[in-house]
Amino acid sequence: MVILPMGERALLVEVATLADVLVLRDRLAASRPAGVEDLVPAARTVLVPFDPRVLSASAVRAWIETAARRTTETDAATTVAEPVVLDVTYDGPDLAETAALLGLSPADVVARHTAAEWTVAFTGFAPGFGYLVSPAWTFDVPRLAAPRTRVPAGAVAVAGEFTGAYPRETPGGWRLIGTTTARLFDPDAASPALLAPGTPVRFRESVA
Repeated sequence: MVILPMGERALLVEVATLADVLVLRDRLAASRPAGVEDLVPAARTVLVPFDPRVLSASAVRAWIETAARRTTETDAATTVAEPVVLDVTYDGPDLAETAALLGLSPADVVARHTAAEWTVAFTGFAPGFGYLVSPAWTFDVPRLAAPRTRVPAGAVAVAGEFTGAYPRETPGGWRLIGTTTARLFDPDAASPALLAPGTPVRFRESVA
């Protein structure tokens, strides 16, 4: 683990793997002190913005180092939130091709996607777009060779080790396997993003 200054108001923690990011983010969230303004995970980092009027950079660094040393027993005692359930119609234009790439039938892809317990690892790309991971989803799905110029809002997609749902119409290169009607981003809500980092998620098949 490497901790780097990012100006006078943030520290960037670099770790080796995405799994390390998830563990560190949970440990920091469980003991977040006043003055730490946010936790912003990414694929291999966690950004920790803070208010220097409340906490010094050295105090934040010491807190990060202490939190990172928490035991697995303490992790196990952390309360797990109820998952956000997204109802999905598995009608995506790439479902059959994705199944063929994985050596599965389309029904098998749906079964594995809905059986997995997903976690929002981090957000990015577009407001409200969550990168979801699951230990039960062991596939590395290739992105499209030529990204689409328009992906509709609500499209559920897979790429690499991730799944996600597009909050709004946007270009995209992920493989589309379904559609959800859930409102994934509401700028007027107290918490605009439905899928914030650390949120557990389950996908449930909708039957037309």
